Amino acid sequence: MEMPDVPVNVPVDDPNADTEWNDILRKHGIIPEKPPSPTPMIEEALEEARRLAHENRLEGKDLDELAELEDEEDEEFLQQYRKKRFEELSTITVASVFNQVYHLQKPDYSKDVTEASSKAYVLVLLTSSQGINAESRILIELWRELAQRFGDVKFCQIRADLCIEGYPEKNTPTVLVYKDGDIKRQLVTLRDLQGTQTTAADVEKVLLDVGAVRQGDQRLKRNDTAGSQTKKIRQGHASAADEDSDWD
Repeated sequence: MEMPDVPVNVPVDDPNADTEWNDILRKHGIIPEKPPSPTPMIEEALEEARRLAHENRLEGKDLDELAELEDEEDEEFLQQYRKKRFEELSTITVASVFNQVYHLQKPDYSKDVTEASSKAYVLVLLTSSQGINAESRILIELWRELAQRFGDVKFCQIRADLCIEGYPEKNTPTVLVYKDGDIKRQLVTLRDLQGTQTTAADVEKVLLDVGAVRQGDQRLKRNDTAGSQTKKIRQGHASAADEDSDWD
């Protein structure tokens, strides 16, 4: 039996309700089809998140932590993961050829930075020109710490006015991240980080964001001693930072 014609202007209390009347209206194109329930998609996303969490449960663990899991994890799986971790550590060791802060000279900038970035990430720190402001002091200390830990990344340093004539003092410190001959990231002062509260973890986040360091890298675990030294620098120059016109 054919359905009767349905008037165009019909009242619909709830267009998403599963009623016989709404089914008739949908069939005649008067109201749109009911959108699919999000529940299956949510459940699928949760299941995928659980699967990834299980697969990546060992990410970030060092070899000692892996050894502690021998009674909890499948031995064959642990052996494969140990092998993977050894290979990663070996690759890092081979690539760790810098391990220090390189003090740049302007005539050598192209060779030491632009050309060098074809083989590794190069981070250039332009420090304060008129004495050393508080933010520059903090980054100089962090540069030393990070250069020692991330030997496959080249950390460089040069006074801003010796690198770029007339570079504004208010823009120091400035960080330039080079790779493959191009600037991939630029930080002008520490305002995009944590200001005078910037830590090694904040700079590590930059390394992660640009791809210089991979998530789960064992070296991302901060050194408490180095962190304490940086804290002392902040405290020692807190009063100077308050009077420094560079903050304006």
